[in-house]
Amino acid sequence: MRIETWRSLAVAAIAGFVFISTQPTAAQYDPPAGYYNSATGTGATLKSQLATIMSSGHVQRSYGDFRFSAAISDRDPDNPNNILLVYNRESEDSAWNPGGTLPWNREHVWPVSRQPGSVSNNSTGNLGDPHALRPSDVQVNSNRGNDPFGFADTTGVHRTVGSYYFPGDEDKGDIARSLFYSSTRYNLALVNGFPGTNQMGDLESLLAWHYLDPPDDFERRRNHVIYSQAENPQYYTNNRNAFVDRPEYVWSVFVDQNNDTQLTLASGASQADGSSSLDVDLGPVIVGAALPGSQDVTLDKTGNDGTYYAVTATGDATSSVTGRHHAFAIGGSDARTFDIGIQGSTATPGTLNGSVTIDNLDVTTGLGSGFGALDGDDVVNVSLDVLAHANASFAAGSDTNELTLDFGTWELGDIPFSSDFSVFNLDSAGGLVADLAFDGVTHTAGDDVFFFDTSGLGATTAGQSDEVVIFSFEGVGVYSATYEFAFSDEDLPGSMMLDPLILNLAVEFVDNVAEPAGDFNASGQVEQGDLDLVLQNWGAAFDSLPAEWEAGRPTEGIVDQEELDGVLLNWGVTASPDFGGAAVPEPTLVWLGLVGMALTSRRARVVLQRG
Repeated sequence: MRIETWRSLAVAAIAGFVFISTQPTAAQYDPPAGYYNSATGTGATLKSQLATIMSSGHVQRSYGDFRFSAAISDRDPDNPNNILLVYNRESEDSAWNPGGTLPWNREHVWPVSRQPGSVSNNSTGNLGDPHALRPSDVQVNSNRGNDPFGFADTTGVHRTVGSYYFPGDEDKGDIARSLFYSSTRYNLALVNGFPGTNQMGDLESLLAWHYLDPPDDFERRRNHVIYSQAENPQYYTNNRNAFVDRPEYVWSVFVDQNNDTQLTLASGASQADGSSSLDVDLGPVIVGAALPGSQDVTLDKTGNDGTYYAVTATGDATSSVTGRHHAFAIGGSDARTFDIGIQGSTATPGTLNGSVTIDNLDVTTGLGSGFGALDGDDVVNVSLDVLAHANASFAAGSDTNELTLDFGTWELGDIPFSSDFSVFNLDSAGGLVADLAFDGVTHTAGDDVFFFDTSGLGATTAGQSDEVVIFSFEGVGVYSATYEFAFSDEDLPGSMMLDPLILNLAVEFVDNVAEPAGDFNASGQVEQGDLDLVLQNWGAAFDSLPAEWEAGRPTEGIVDQEELDGVLLNWGVTASPDFGGAAVPEPTLVWLGLVGMALTSRRARVVLQRG
């Protein structure tokens, strides 16, 4: 039966709730492997199976034993000489009745007057079971009396609320699970509303608190120590509270088989069965860099009911939330945000990857695929590439950091002189190599007479190359120069400046023409008239041109870029008997405008990309 009042339960608490994960729980608090293997049913069948599990091999302890076993089971984790009291979580000396006073006594979570029998130090069963007892401040215990617990939406500190008692935010889930244990192990009745004879309640409130206050480390340790002979050789019980170990059983045992929860990853790819997936790429870093920070991932819950979920990280993945003791409260849709990251070494190139799986732990199947136990897992896949440093080279197969190019002899009439060479980004890690960033070229020695077009550097994968074009625009003479090309890794964590490439260049220019190339009107000087002829006859065949083109025309073809370059490169040059030995002027502003791209790219940061 669906309890409609739950649609408004815990509204005030949920509205202001901020999810804070419990501390990672220690593996030694887990039940032995296979302990709950026989808990395969649902509803009444599951309750019967759990009763059998919790009673099998159970070593009964007495109410009198708890005077001394509380020092073990309820030990203050910050002070081993003290215990933590229920309801107020105060730390008190664990010794029973120290110095003739009694700062704490034994609280029956299920009051004696609301269960069969009477109590003495020899009492066993639920009256002496340490899973059903807690140490309590004497006055607090007196104030509580035999009140049942409620209301569901109460928050804050322990106190009486009308005819009910509120155990406080830190203990409300613990109290609920203690009563679930007593009801299942000893077949005692939990009811909604105010209980009658040999009953306890309010069940609706206990259910709400069970999902609002999941088991913490203190409660999990307490459950394990009560069970364990190794931890508690004198007072161990050899049985456990199933609802602390497996809180997901509660809905099926105490509510119904139609849990309507579905968990999905926000922004993830969702499927009809309720599963979802999300890929988190933490981006590349370069060897030696610190690992990047984690990323927030949001888990959404739809449905009115409450549920527990488990988070498991595998491989290199990390999560700020792990384990199975995490819950969504009753009362509508909700969300949780946690951090997903990566762990491992960045000392060598490679890929770090793993996954974080979220499992809706509810065991009910009544609503079919996509809900409760049939809600598919939600998986976050996380990865990070660790890249080797880029490595610039003049050769494809070896680390060649210096190159000498001697272009020999060129005639001035062949201007513009140009050539090219390649820069490689060597692949040393199967493609896991940082992109190569070009940071500029510097003249370091000799004649600074060469210009570089570096616009071709870019968009190449590791192991590939791009070309750099070299221009020279000087007159007759022998020229040599040395240039240094600077490179670095792409802008990623761990990037650094790389060894430069050294380029040595040499060329000789001679004059074997009587007229300067580009003097198409045979005026003896390359000037506006020559430019006009080129522009007016652009695309015309040479055979159709007037005779005055004879001096500066090529031997074949049409008027195109070659003729325009001849004019611009020799602008202002005057023919003379000793032209071959005359100095040729520097390139004019007209030419510099055309080669501006080459000059600008000398200062540009160009990236050779990896594959």
